[in-house]
Amino acid sequence: MDIVVLLALALAPGAAIGLYIYWKDEHEREPIGLLIKSFFMGVISTLITLLISWPINQLIPIDPSSISQQAVHAFLLVALIEEFSKFIFVYWVLYPNENFNEPYDGIVYSVVVSLGFAGLENILYISNGGVETAILRMFTAVPAHATFGVLMGYFLGKAKFEHRKGHYAIYALLVATLFHGAYDYFWFISYVPGIWMSAIISLFIGIFLSRRAIHIHQEASPFNPLTRVDKDEIKS
Repeated sequence: MDIVVLLALALAPGAAIGLYIYWKDEHEREPIGLLIKSFFMGVISTLITLLISWPINQLIPIDPSSISQQAVHAFLLVALIEEFSKFIFVYWVLYPNENFNEPYDGIVYSVVVSLGFAGLENILYISNGGVETAILRMFTAVPAHATFGVLMGYFLGKAKFEHRKGHYAIYALLVATLFHGAYDYFWFISYVPGIWMSAIISLFIGIFLSRRAIHIHQEASPFNPLTRVDKDEIKS
């Protein structure tokens, strides 16, 4: 198949999700230039993941048929490394940025970085698997990465705007890793009959929680007129 078509299949799902998250930023949208930079930070995080993972995988071989070893593989060798590689950019680069000025921005930047990660990862997978892989990942891996980003961003938004409670930043990494690890684990042991359905269930739970997280941070925005009215009423 034409390389342009494959690239479109690899990147279109992430672009659609990114636009959705952008338009959900109802009160004070982020600069397009910074979002583009955030996307490429996600691309770089994929490369960082590969640099970290390769030597570790050489030192810790995993037996594909071992359910317990696949748990280590999913949660520690894949999910933690990937989410930490994204977290580096969201927390240490974007979090201090002056444009990160409302709780929902944590979701925006985390998701865009995650989509940059998923975009390059998609290209690598699709270059080998073709259109069938592209269609499968369009409805599974790409939305999953977006939900991990929403959950990470939700807690980073709380960390910055709820009296700067730093422990929420730890929750951001751990919760994203937990959901990512669970999703991957069920795919890794898909040789167990029917277990792959648990991966789909975990994805739907992530989507449900992501929708709730988006709504909560939309309501909490200091740029939300209703929030301003409530604050003015308290002051008066």
